Amino acid sequence: MQVDLYNKSGEVVGQVELSDSVFGIVPNEYAIHQSVVAYLAHQRQGTHKSKDRSEVSGGGKKPWKQKGRGTARAGSTRSPLWVGGGAVHGPKPHGYNLKVPIKVKRLAKKSAFSIRATELNIKVLSEFELNNFKTSEVMNLLKNLKMDGQSTLILTNDMDKHFYLSARNIPKVDVFPAEKISAYDIMTHKNVVILKNAISKIEEVLL
Repeated sequence: MQVDLYNKSGEVVGQVELSDSVFGIVPNEYAIHQSVVAYLAHQRQGTHKSKDRSEVSGGGKKPWKQKGRGTARAGSTRSPLWVGGGAVHGPKPHGYNLKVPIKVKRLAKKSAFSIRATELNIKVLSEFELNNFKTSEVMNLLKNLKMDGQSTLILTNDMDKHFYLSARNIPKVDVFPAEKISAYDIMTHKNVVILKNAISKIEEVLL
């Protein structure tokens, strides 16, 4: 698959080859769904907790005698029927981890890339280097690529500290190393910008 190669001024300076096995497959919606569900499940802390009747304070003494009052029997003021009593079948801490096979994860990423490529929302950038922290330069880059104000995922070859810190204050823009992204990251951004030197990293991981 041939796509245009852009410079930081938004001009087409050539063509670059993208692997059809990564960016041109028939998308598998089931794989994407499994990957996204697992990703969201892993974000849950699972620390929710309520106290049952053995954990709430008080309730040590029987409120009244068993017989003779004409009322229902009561053994504790911390019964679930009472105000201030313990919860019944309340939430307990537990994990939400879901296991997704590696091949399914790879298929989900390739499917997500293929969807964005079909929409013509993938652009390859020849190079973009920052020697200091300049948010304005990243904003100018997005403006030149006609992506300003849109959700955009920028993939680099490695963790570029200057690039990451310059872009993190821009709404809807995220910068990630190419091998760290998930299908969820791709699907939650309208546009994907890939630095040319990151293409080989993506294809190496997914092929």
